[in-house]
Amino acid sequence: MKHKTILLALTIFTLTSNSSIAQQTSGDVKIVGEMKNVMWNGQLSGNIDLDTLTNKIHLYGLGPVEYLRGEILIVDGKSYKSTVVSGKTMKVEETYDIKAPFFGYAVISKWTEHELPDSVQSIPQLETYLNQTTKNAPRPFMFKLTGTVEQATIHVVNLPEGSKVSSPDEAHKGQKNYDLKNEQSEIIGFFSTGHKAIFTHHDTFLHMHLITKDRLKMGHLDKVVFKKGTVKLYLPTE
Repeated sequence: MKHKTILLALTIFTLTSNSSIAQQTSGDVKIVGEMKNVMWNGQLSGNIDLDTLTNKIHLYGLGPVEYLRGEILIVDGKSYKSTVVSGKTMKVEETYDIKAPFFGYAVISKWTEHELPDSVQSIPQLETYLNQTTKNAPRPFMFKLTGTVEQATIHVVNLPEGSKVSSPDEAHKGQKNYDLKNEQSEIIGFFSTGHKAIFTHHDTFLHMHLITKDRLKMGHLDKVVFKKGTVKLYLPTE
């Protein structure tokens, strides 16, 4: 009887351990802070210190730097921070020494690759496509895109030091926009129909950051034209 009890306990322990591992790598998105509290209530200080994230293997994430002084993107465990140098140039550095007022992240160890249809060339078209093709998938979820953008506009927030914020217009004071052409890029995105004003703007289901292949440009993606036949979409493997 004792042997059976021990065997049962070991079986339960093994199943529990495997379940824990599955949960850690399932692609579940964690959201810290809320966009609306930053944009409307001026809560600009960091709610999360990225250095405190213990599981950085296969980690993906995005959000702004605290006090809206730059953008953050984590791609497969590597964390990038972009800050404004001028209206034409930016600085992109690899670091986890960053805090964010709101941030979304997930550990994703396996992706399923899809060809992005040529009919999907813009952000609204991508939003519609993702909404239609992931009806039965867990939501929210993170995704990635790799390929060439014919044209794109990204921005880096650059709020002047000491600024007070009580509206989206005030939050984007000092922001710089950067235009890209024929750049090989990687885009990390967040999709949800239930996070408007929490982690997406009020008029979209998407929040995306783009980084160029050479890692010299990175920012929040505002507009894009994908180059037909070059873009692959990756969704978390369930």
